[in-house]
Amino acid sequence: MADSTPLLSHCEKPAEPKRPPRSLDETIEGCIGDFGWWQFLQAILVSLAWVFDAQQTFISVFTDAEPSWHCTQGGDESVCNALSNICELPKNSWSWDWPSHTSIIAEWGLECAPSFITGLPASAFFMGCLAGGLALATLADSTLGRKNMLLFSCLMMSFSSIFTVFSPNIWIYSLLRFINGFGRATVGTCALVLSTELVGKRWRGQVGVVGFFCFTLGFLSLPVMAYVNRGSSWRTLYLWISVPTILYCILVHFLVHESPRWLFVRGRKEEAVLTLKSMAQANQSPITMSFSNVLIEQESWNVDIYSTIKILLNKRWAAKRLAAVMVGGFGIGMVYYGMPLGLGNLSVNLYLGVTLNALSELPASLITFFLIGKMKRKDSLLGFTILSGVCSVLCVVVGKVSPSLQIAMELISFFSACSAFNMSLIYTLELFPTCVRNSAISMVRQALVFGGVFSPLLVAAGRTNNFISFGVFGLVIGICGLPLVGLPETRGGTICDTMDEEEHKQNEKAAAAIATLA
Repeated sequence: MADSTPLLSHCEKPAEPKRPPRSLDETIEGCIGDFGWWQFLQAILVSLAWVFDAQQTFISVFTDAEPSWHCTQGGDESVCNALSNICELPKNSWSWDWPSHTSIIAEWGLECAPSFITGLPASAFFMGCLAGGLALATLADSTLGRKNMLLFSCLMMSFSSIFTVFSPNIWIYSLLRFINGFGRATVGTCALVLSTELVGKRWRGQVGVVGFFCFTLGFLSLPVMAYVNRGSSWRTLYLWISVPTILYCILVHFLVHESPRWLFVRGRKEEAVLTLKSMAQANQSPITMSFSNVLIEQESWNVDIYSTIKILLNKRWAAKRLAAVMVGGFGIGMVYYGMPLGLGNLSVNLYLGVTLNALSELPASLITFFLIGKMKRKDSLLGFTILSGVCSVLCVVVGKVSPSLQIAMELISFFSACSAFNMSLIYTLELFPTCVRNSAISMVRQALVFGGVFSPLLVAAGRTNNFISFGVFGLVIGICGLPLVGLPETRGGTICDTMDEEEHKQNEKAAAAIATLA
């Protein structure tokens, strides 16, 4: 057990007698309350980063789509018809329904290119997310902190998106999409961790779900912007989602505090005290603050930039938890990112299909928001993965019977994947202590994104056979959810701050279980 270091006293009214030291959780809540208005506003502002995250993630659904086309009057009508393959038609016998600059496929003449080429930008984006997560995952836990990491990621994501506007060909475009994904990799993670660490444990789940609402808002905004710009260049759509991100970063820089919990764990007690005083004053707290005599445990590990991953792997209980949630995340990510990309393979209008998928995230977020306090994390996660898998497979089966029933199965499957996505992040947040929490969530998000890397390839291969896409999606998410069975339940528990504290809690539970059996 690490030696205790005096950092912060619990906040108390002057007339009350001194109390024994409390946990960092209780101490911080005693100073600023568990959910003041200033905390609420900061959590909302931090969560808005998910809006831009969603826009960058799904923008390729429109910019990289193959446009509709029609036969021209100058062509031979006996040769050209709506069922023809345009690669086998004379160039003068068909034409795009919209100007060629509305899609990269039309502008760069990629309509007959191999599926590997047309799917490269989307796959490059997810590969960038994977690389960025591995390279940047621990910086928010070690050197930069939650707030600075969020700013860095948003700015990198925004500027790379602006540079994408000037792409001359598919190769430069794919490279910039890779860089964009690299920067975007830690946006959602930092936003989730920072927003939840600014409030008390009672509101942790609800505040985490606010980010999911914002992600849904960003997803919903895409078909609206794409429809408004349907006759304009695809480059315009990138500008629409890039410039607001820069303005957002300015607001975060001036209005959002760093996590006091992270500051304490990193030994920056003076900054943590100033932050708590500022937040208490903003909340108009009547409690008098004093900062002497309370003992806060410090992490015994020497945490540097990459050591948090090593810490997670060296502890058996942590490695077991991380492996299980990452395997589950892989299956969830394949369905979550693959379903919207696969809408072009179904008999549904693309704008309508994307809108319906985005709208299906709303009930998923609402259910998580209102029932998070009552839902068991592990059981809910298992249920959502199984339901998503079954409906994804049924999407292939009923497609031969009814297109309406097919899109209904697709929406249920995507809704379940959304709910599983939300629950997996909240569950991971509660499974790991503060000193490695951001890194653990980043690794789970990497698993989610790794599943997304395969989605464009399966969607491209599934244009002729839906089982290769939707059928595989269903089987993978169902099987990958099984390792979650061995994990502990975390609902209503107190989150720990150090690995030693978490291990001590596990030992106490084990001792209590043995005593009960005896």
